Amino acid sequence: MSAICLIDTTIFVEILDVPMKATQHEQVLSELEAKIQNGETLFLPMAAILEAGNHVAQNGDGGQRRECANKFVIQVQQALNEQSPFKPISFLKPENLQQWLSEFPDSAMRGQGLGDLSILHDFNKICNQNPRRRVYVWSLDEHLSPLLQEGWIR
Repeated sequence: MSAICLIDTTIFVEILDVPMKATQHEQVLSELEAKIQNGETLFLPMAAILEAGNHVAQNGDGGQRRECANKFVIQVQQALNEQSPFKPISFLKPENLQQWLSEFPDSAMRGQGLGDLSILHDFNKICNQNPRRRVYVWSLDEHLSPLLQEGWIR
């Protein structure tokens, strides 16, 4: 069975080649192609969509922002319309936000934002739903690296 991969914001920013943010665009695209060829299931969490959208809006000159914003819209629309290798997940429900808010002070003390916390919940949910498949978060984020060491992300 192929692996399940959750795409972190840092990876989505590289895929989109966001000006002044992306530094490993070609390498990430190469790795993405390999994941697609291997038949991995690629999830695009809502946090990654929202955070990447913010990065698009805040970087580059007007022309670069417009071009990148258009790429962003196309990628997300294709994912929503099941025309992409990505499957969008985690459309926010009030009960999820209540739980995340109760955990947020401890998360913030570890340097993890609400987006990271929501991705960790996505990860745990997918692990529970797929006990015999490898599930992992693909990230370049320093804030998630302590969790990699602690075994939260596999």
